[in-house]
Amino acid sequence: MADAAFKPLVRKHSEIGIFLIAILLIVFFAATSEGRWNNSYNISTILQITATLGLMTLGVALVVGTGEIDISVGSTFGMSALIYLFLAVRVDPFIAATAAVCVGALIGAFNGYLVTKTGTPSLIITLGSLMIFRGLAIALTSGFAFSIPYKERGGFSYFILGGDNMFNFGTFAGVNTGFLWLIFALVVLTVVLKLMPYGNHLLAVGGSSESAHSRGIRVDRVKLKAFIICGALAGLGGVLEAGKLGSADGSMGRLMELQAIASCVLGGCLLAGGRISLIGALMGAFVLSSIQSYLVVMAVRPQWFMVLLGIIVVFAALGDKKLRHWAHKH
Repeated sequence: MADAAFKPLVRKHSEIGIFLIAILLIVFFAATSEGRWNNSYNISTILQITATLGLMTLGVALVVGTGEIDISVGSTFGMSALIYLFLAVRVDPFIAATAAVCVGALIGAFNGYLVTKTGTPSLIITLGSLMIFRGLAIALTSGFAFSIPYKERGGFSYFILGGDNMFNFGTFAGVNTGFLWLIFALVVLTVVLKLMPYGNHLLAVGGSSESAHSRGIRVDRVKLKAFIICGALAGLGGVLEAGKLGSADGSMGRLMELQAIASCVLGGCLLAGGRISLIGALMGAFVLSSIQSYLVVMAVRPQWFMVLLGIIVVFAALGDKKLRHWAHKH
């Protein structure tokens, strides 16, 4: 009886698996950390990490939905952060942030244009972009960090762009403005995917480009828009991270592309395209942020995070496959 009720739920919602994983990990972390993980300060930190990683993950999820991949988002994140910091001490922070996000969108447009016009696999194109923009970031900083002087970090603009806590819930949690930007992006993208034609077009292209083209869908345009949005969201994430820290160097965002892709996989997004879950992808980002935080509070060397990340992705992918096979058995 329970199977009959649960199987349709699993078939309809690809994010069921990551919700189960999240619940298990939360219980385990709370039980084994002696209060060091499950406290208001640490939860606030996890939400801040989830905010920037989550913005990047939402963009990657859209690209993955079209059957493509973008592994350059980490360098886009870092480049946008540097541009924001460079401009923020010279012009209004909102103008600096807008410019940085536009640069992220242009990097996405560059990737999308080359993928759609040349037919080269997106993995190759975005790998090249990752190296180009990471190299540029390192060259521009010459090994030093860009920063905003501490005395200049006050004011409403910096506050809105992730520079301070918007609300202070005392013993419960502090919500950084970056997390509010994440919720805003989630709502907007959910409306686009659920209520506008672009959402159906994106999933149709990911399911079968040939079939989508035969139905009059502009496949190249759908993919290009996904890459542009992905770049813009990575740029926004970089701005918010730079606003929170007040500084950045050429290595900012390194390996975050792997975390974003892993979050999508954990959240039930199909790398072959045609199936995405924005909520699931964000839950994946939350799980990875929680693991990273747990390792820190338990004084485990950070190198082990990548090891655990790989193990969790493999087991999550296998578990998702088995769960779906079970759900579709009659």
